[in-house]
Amino acid sequence: MDIPPGLGDALLHSTSDAIIATDREGRITFWNPGAERIFGFAPAEAIGQSLDLIIPENLRARHWAGFRHTMETGTSRYGHGDLLSVPGLTSDGRRISVEFTIVLLRNAAQETTGTVAVMRDVTKRFEELKELRRRAAGAGGQP
Repeated sequence: MDIPPGLGDALLHSTSDAIIATDREGRITFWNPGAERIFGFAPAEAIGQSLDLIIPENLRARHWAGFRHTMETGTSRYGHGDLLSVPGLTSDGRRISVEFTIVLLRNAAQETTGTVAVMRDVTKRFEELKELRRRAAGAGGQP
């Protein structure tokens, strides 16, 4: 399959979705303009930092247990296009809701060398859904 000229650069440098790559240790190695727009950190602030930068503190232990397992085994329960929904942290400390897919990076020997995540801020939709549920519960479950 031929890739149209400029497609890779257009995707990587888009401001729509965040594209974040990490190494095996979970240090950020790529941070596109979409990541800057969503999370508020400039590339110079994010690259080289731990993913803890955008992971709420109460979720870090669970995240790192799964990340280490994935790096050791080369497998992830989320590596087949599954859409994940998690809270994230912005540069000003706000919690946002993000959905993302993850791809494992591998070297020529097929050893896992890191990850790439494509993320989208779905905070507005999440809050609207929460409000609809609250209203439905307040109305005795009646629409």
